[in-house]
Amino acid sequence: MLIAENELVSLPRERLLQVGVENLTTQELLAILLRTGTKHRSVIELSEEVVSHFRTLFDLKEASLEELQLITGVGKIKAIELQAAIELGQRVARSKQLKLGQVVSSHMLGKELIEEMKDWRQEHLLVIYLNTKNQMIKKEIIFKGTLNQSIAHPREIYRVAVKCAAARFILVHNHPSGNPEVSQQDIDFTNRIVECGKIMGIEILDHLVIGESSYVSMREEGIIE
Repeated sequence: MLIAENELVSLPRERLLQVGVENLTTQELLAILLRTGTKHRSVIELSEEVVSHFRTLFDLKEASLEELQLITGVGKIKAIELQAAIELGQRVARSKQLKLGQVVSSHMLGKELIEEMKDWRQEHLLVIYLNTKNQMIKKEIIFKGTLNQSIAHPREIYRVAVKCAAARFILVHNHPSGNPEVSQQDIDFTNRIVECGKIMGIEILDHLVIGESSYVSMREEGIIE
């Protein structure tokens, strides 16, 4: 006699109650999210297929709605629910990091932002705006692309700085290659921002380049004095 679908999905739920959510396998967590399988496959088998198809959780996180729906049994609704659950987890992870009003330093930012930015596949320019006490008053993504693509960067950076009455700021950008080594383009761009800062009277405190497991501080490297 076949086990009913609702009984199959209840097995991971019962284990969650017995041993805690942190002790469930990825397949069991997915089974709870997926809820139902197909006519020919149980929800447990479907969750195993999802794990097998994407191989790693990072690949699953990066999957589009269309890619998720390539798996038989994962329709549009299930794909949307999976993406929503993954994004919620991402937001929870980010929310415990940087908080408005927090006093920040380059070292603290470097460590925190590795976790946030290490998996970003596109280069992002992020600016942390600070008050006179080095408390964070705003965190904003200014640009996505590469630093040599837009001459509007300085204007946009300082527009936000003036709007939020920042005394200084820290530039941050990631290298999708995972290597945080500073390029000549990075240096040239930073020098432009430093010169603009002298005119505007708003100091650039540092420029951090984020890699997969480490970061480089341009102030520590002597590029920013």
